[in-house]
Formats: sequence, structure tokens, C-alpha cells
Amino acid sequence: MTHIGAPVGEHTGQGPASQTFQVRWAGTTDVGLRRAHNEDSLVTQPPVFAIADGMGGHSHGDIASRVVVERLGELGGRERVEPADVVEALREATADIARQAGDADAGTGTTVTGCAFAEHDGEPYFAIFNVGDSRTYAMLGERLTRITVDHSVVQELVDAGLLAEDEAESHPEANVVTRAVGFNADPVPDYFLLPIMPRLRLLVCSDGLTKEITDVEIERILGEHEEPHAACEALVDAALDAGGRDNVTVVVVDVLRAPEVEDVDRTVPRATLRED
Repeated sequence: MTHIGAPVGEHTGQGPASQTFQVRWAGTTDVGLRRAHNEDSLVTQPPVFAIADGMGGHSHGDIASRVVVERLGELGGRERVEPADVVEALREATADIARQAGDADAGTGTTVTGCAFAEHDGEPYFAIFNVGDSRTYAMLGERLTRITVDHSVVQELVDAGLLAEDEAESHPEANVVTRAVGFNADPVPDYFLLPIMPRLRLLVCSDGLTKEITDVEIERILGEHEEPHAACEALVDAALDAGGRDNVTVVVVDVLRAPEVEDVDRTVPRATLRED
């Protein structure tokens, strides 16, 4: 397990047209109750907040998740990033995995998801990205919205109407992802743009959370805890109470101050963008 950046903090950013915004965050991880090692890693270093869930067994999964957050952490200190910056970081991480995993590279990889400060139409935005089945959610008021779409076999079955959403977690291929970083393949992240707006809360998490508790339960817990650190701890505790079968990692990012957005209902979720 690797954590790049401070586990809790606040940051005031500068938007592209001199708008200022302020965020606070917290991030935490737990090995869970069934695993001997923690193969999750996270980065909480503005302008990037992300988690990586390693695959390939202890040491190999650790390598994959570690190099991804290290490469994303190198974007730290910038005011904002472009999708191409994230793609380049993940490509460099793929090369790092190949070098460091050696003969095991064919079976070593990681999922990744997160958000980064960005710009769109002259306004401050979050660029939300994912590869694999780790997720990023947005919460406005009492409404929780899943922003990312899992890259998994069961998600493809759900999208095709061949499997009900509530049957996905018990499906025999529930853990099979269709995209990852590593495996000597070019990473293909999806992107979603979301305005940095007042009262917005983002949750970035590994599937150690979402395979244990439902979105309804996540929404309830986030609504009950105002402080990001308290929300993170409560989410991890809930996953452990539900069985803790996997490593569980969560990051909560709250927008404390930002320009108002006129038509909030049209902003969540945004259309998908692809960086070729």
C-alpha cells in the first residue's frame, strides 16, 4: 500500500478566469478482514485525488497500484491538468509495471479512478477518470450519483439487458474487469467532466467498498457525516462490518467554495469524453 500526499487537508485553487475555489479532503485505506496484504494505493495531492486497486497477487498488485499513484502524484502542484496528462501518467505507469514486475508482468495490473482539477469552457471543472471497476461518485444535497461506469464483464451484461443490476455482485464473473492499467496494454481511461460547484462532494473508492455495501447505504453514510475524515472512517467501518472481504480504500473530496452553477440538474453526470 502506498499513499501519496496528505491523508487530510484543504486547498484553495485558481480557476482559469481568476475564479477561486476551495476543497477539503480525506483519504484512508484498510486491508480488510480476509486479505493478508493491502494492494490498494491512493494519491491525495492537489490537483489529483485517486485510488488504484492492484491485481496479480501480493507484491505484484502492490507494484501496479504503487506506480500508478506515484505517476499521478507527479502532477502535484499544478493548478489544473488536461486529460492528456492523465493518459501520459498511466502510460508511464504501464511501462513502470513492465520493468518492475519482470516475468510476472503478463499477470500484473491495477484499476484506477479519481478526479483532477481541470478547465472546461473557461470554468473550473473536475475531470473524473476511471479504468476498471473502481468507482467515483458525486453527491449534491441528498442525491448520490455514480459518475464512472465499471469496465467489467457484469457491467456489459447489465448494459445489454442480460443481467439485473442487483444480480451483478453474485454473478460468477463479478470480479472480471475488461480494462486495467498494466498487462503490457495501452491504458484506455474514460473521462467525465463535472463543474467544481458549491456543496459538491465526491467519493472515490475501490471495489472493496462497493462489493460490501450498496449505493443506498453509501448515500446514507455520506449524508450523516459532514467532515470528510469522519465520512471515510464510517464507510470503511461499514465495509468491514459487512464482511471486509477485500482491501477497502476511500477518498472524499468536498467543495467548500466555488462559483455557482445555474443549471445543476444538467451537470450530473456529464457526457463521456475519450482521449485517443
